[in-house]
Amino acid sequence: MTGLRTFRLPETVTGSDDDAELGRRLITAWQADGILQIATDAAQDRTTAAAMAASRRFFHGLTLEEKSRFVSDLTYSGYIASGEEVTDGIADYSEIFTICKDVPLDDSRVVGKWPCHGPVPWPDERYRDAMREFMTMLGGAGERVLQLTALGFGLDIDTFTRLTVDGWHHMRVLRFPTRSETDRGIGAHTDYGLLVLAAQDDVGGLFVRPPIEGEDRPRNWLPDESAAGSFQDAHGWNFVAPVERVVTVFPGDVLQFLTGGKLLSTPHKVLLNTRERFTMAYFHEPNFEAVVRPLDDPDGDTIHYGTHFTSMFMRCYPDRVTTRRIIEEDRLKVLSELRSCS
Repeated sequence: MTGLRTFRLPETVTGSDDDAELGRRLITAWQADGILQIATDAAQDRTTAAAMAASRRFFHGLTLEEKSRFVSDLTYSGYIASGEEVTDGIADYSEIFTICKDVPLDDSRVVGKWPCHGPVPWPDERYRDAMREFMTMLGGAGERVLQLTALGFGLDIDTFTRLTVDGWHHMRVLRFPTRSETDRGIGAHTDYGLLVLAAQDDVGGLFVRPPIEGEDRPRNWLPDESAAGSFQDAHGWNFVAPVERVVTVFPGDVLQFLTGGKLLSTPHKVLLNTRERFTMAYFHEPNFEAVVRPLDDPDGDTIHYGTHFTSMFMRCYPDRVTTRRIIEEDRLKVLSELRSCS
């Protein structure tokens, strides 16, 4: 890819004609390339650098045994060792620290055995504070991107952000090792949620698949379809070259579902490089209890976000202690109760 389209977001989105025009340009970029970049300022760059430094300190500063202590059987937050994550039945080679919503033990949802709910097993306060500040920064950007996108489609400004009130926003902090006997970092997949905002270092390894005319894309939210492994070795992937002072943004499955395919969830994969690589992927998401309906068919099929999220993580981490506890304690019945009340 010769160069992604880069946009600067307004500090606030008011619904002006300029906002609507910017929204249309964002949509055009996604429909052409599957991904775009938003420019960051000096303060945002310092926030990103602090989070990257915290990531390096965690992954480099602790032994595998020490890192493995930061795991929870209540939530998918915490450390994931290289080879533990599975895409299309094949192990991926990245170390990850996942940060889901930090829900205290005395919260009624934790007491009520809601799947995926619990405290984040933070390594330390410095790490927690750096990551929270970075996620807050990207959360603000995510809200504005969704508002602009709604305006670009000619919709009410809050069409998408109504879903993200108290959203299940989360992040994956990743370290990819140096390429050795394999170049597989993460296999081809789409992301399950609404919107992905990511920062990467200067090494490079991300590849995306833009929309291709006539190419059917799996509907990852359906139980009998999966995007995992799709097009893994096919032609048509574009390398996303690292660029300073930007964040990359692309749509996930929920945005494809909402827009009836006007925006496609972007397939992507990671190949290992000759140096280790650090990246952080933030997911701007609907509320856990949200019921998502297609804009052009409000009486049609729906996605219950909490069920969708839980299913995707159980698929990726079939042997994780969190998945085992969900199954052993039949925590999925809570999701059935939530869906029946929707």
